[in-house]
Amino acid sequence: MTAAHSDAPSDAHSTARFPTTPESILPFVLEVMERTPDPRLRSLLVSLSQHLHQFVIDNQVTEKEFERAVAFLIGIGKATGETKNEVILAMDLFGVSTLVAMQNNPPGHDAESSTAGLLGPFWRDHAPVCQPGDSIVRSATPGIPMEVRGVVYGADGQPVANAKVDVWQASPVGLYENQDPGQADMNLRGLFTTDAQGRYFMRTVCPSGYPVPTDGPCGELLAAQLRHPNRPAHLHFMVSSPGHKVLITQVFADDDSNLTSDPVFGVTAPLVGHFVKHTDGDTTTAQLVQDFHLVPGEMVFPHPPIP
Repeated sequence: MTAAHSDAPSDAHSTARFPTTPESILPFVLEVMERTPDPRLRSLLVSLSQHLHQFVIDNQVTEKEFERAVAFLIGIGKATGETKNEVILAMDLFGVSTLVAMQNNPPGHDAESSTAGLLGPFWRDHAPVCQPGDSIVRSATPGIPMEVRGVVYGADGQPVANAKVDVWQASPVGLYENQDPGQADMNLRGLFTTDAQGRYFMRTVCPSGYPVPTDGPCGELLAAQLRHPNRPAHLHFMVSSPGHKVLITQVFADDDSNLTSDPVFGVTAPLVGHFVKHTDGDTTTAQLVQDFHLVPGEMVFPHPPIP
């Protein structure tokens, strides 16, 4: 005998809880997120879920806008490769990279501790080892010759011998060597070691400002916001010594017109250097004296954004 069909919900379904409104979805999500065993990961996932749901509700995000946001995330992933990291660039353009650097590198116990800056998307590991006074110009690179020197000080305020000073920069045409087939591999990159008095000394050419890559989704974002892509001229430094936190920073040219409109929000007052230029007849040269003051900590290096 066939059982009679019934449209009544089963007992299991009648007692189950389901979301009924947009606001009611979050508690179900949080219940799942809070099962995460690792306490730090659990805290981050709960907070991220809360902020994402609140953002969608506060702004009444449409399906079309959601699809566009997903396409942007997919696009920055696809645009990341051996010559650029579009994901890092996106974090830069939202000011998140600077926020993380500033939040995790507060000034040290003394007023002289150096200010951290962005790693940026173009650092490469294994820069060529250089001797004091070496030039990091490795192929034809027109530009104003520049000498850069300074002293690395430790947490005790004393000069640090054998500290490593990793430096990299864009060429005067605004391209890092991995972006430009006309430059030799590792052009304008070098790894220096301080002497017994904590001094480093290098030769290069003056950097110039350059546009961040605009051939991907980040470029579309800048265009949509009517923002210019031009970073002010700068040198990148990574300074390290055992017993000290690795200092990642940038030094900006004080005469650059884009200091106050850096698209990645990377310029802070302590990072503006004094690029001194001298002209003798038809020859112009430049000098930068830049000391670095390290703080105590673990010597941990970042993961290279590009190979």
